[in-house]
Amino acid sequence: MTDVGVAAVVLAGGRSSRFGRDKLETVIDGRTLLDHALDAVRGVADETVVVAPPGQARAVPPGVRVVHDPHRFEGPLVGLVTGMDALDVAVDRVIVVGGDMPTLVPDVLRRLLLELDGAVAAVLADDHRRRPLPMALRRGPGVESATALVRDGERSLHALLDALDASVIPVTDWRPLDPNGATLRDVDTPGDL
Repeated sequence: MTDVGVAAVVLAGGRSSRFGRDKLETVIDGRTLLDHALDAVRGVADETVVVAPPGQARAVPPGVRVVHDPHRFEGPLVGLVTGMDALDVAVDRVIVVGGDMPTLVPDVLRRLLLELDGAVAAVLADDHRRRPLPMALRRGPGVESATALVRDGERSLHALLDALDASVIPVTDWRPLDPNGATLRDVDTPGDL
């Protein structure tokens, strides 16, 4: 699969309230949580945008852009709209991850993108339910639906998945690429490290 027309939006605008400090700056194996997420998406996308709260600086590698939400802590759906609005207009497919997902497996992200050959959006299932992140979506319908939802007061990524009738990749299809399920791990509390 070629990665032309693929971009990544990394959501990095949360409060980190359960963590007690800015969790994305926490260092694991010599790199921040955010750096781990960026490494994974940069392996599958040719453009990467990090969405941060207004006025918050984020150290990112060369070639990665930081954009800012219009208001602080409005939720992941607003962050997604902000990130997709900042992408090059030629981008067709978008992979969306949290900056607090340090063990993303690039092959699983590629599998999500492949699902877009027959779907507008795709997510992974775990043993119990669909997970909103990571997500792959077609930019055009994704921006249109997410913008309409935000305008109506919605802030949840689950609402976007419903609006786009997202394809859900079952565990049996993606776990061979990631036997430990590392792609779904995120860090919410210090105990998650």
